[in-house]
Amino acid sequence: MKPEKSSFLIGRIRSVRFALRGLWLLVTTEHSIISQLIISGIMCVLGFYFEISSTEWMFQILAIGMILTAESLNTAIEKLCDYLQPNFDKKIGFIKDIAAGAVTFAAITAIIIGGIIYLPKLF
Repeated sequence: MKPEKSSFLIGRIRSVRFALRGLWLLVTTEHSIISQLIISGIMCVLGFYFEISSTEWMFQILAIGMILTAESLNTAIEKLCDYLQPNFDKKIGFIKDIAAGAVTFAAITAIIIGGIIYLPKLF
């Protein structure tokens, strides 16, 4: 019985290690993620400057997480498509455009959330 628990724990540790490696690869190689992290940092500085409420922080953090998640999944889809079909293909282009559209939905939602939080503080 003990080896099963040990292998379960080792499996979880490996999963976390792979996830952290993926996070590191995104942060160090993908310009879109780097740009989103810079924007996220600016929004956090603004949050402290304007002393936004706990609820506003919660929505801001959710919006940031939503953007980073969508951008990460978009990157994974693009990399997979490029691996499967390195040459131009209309169907692959269609798939990649849809993935980019998902990021756009997330970005529009985040902009609306940011507007709801910050516009009243500016005017």
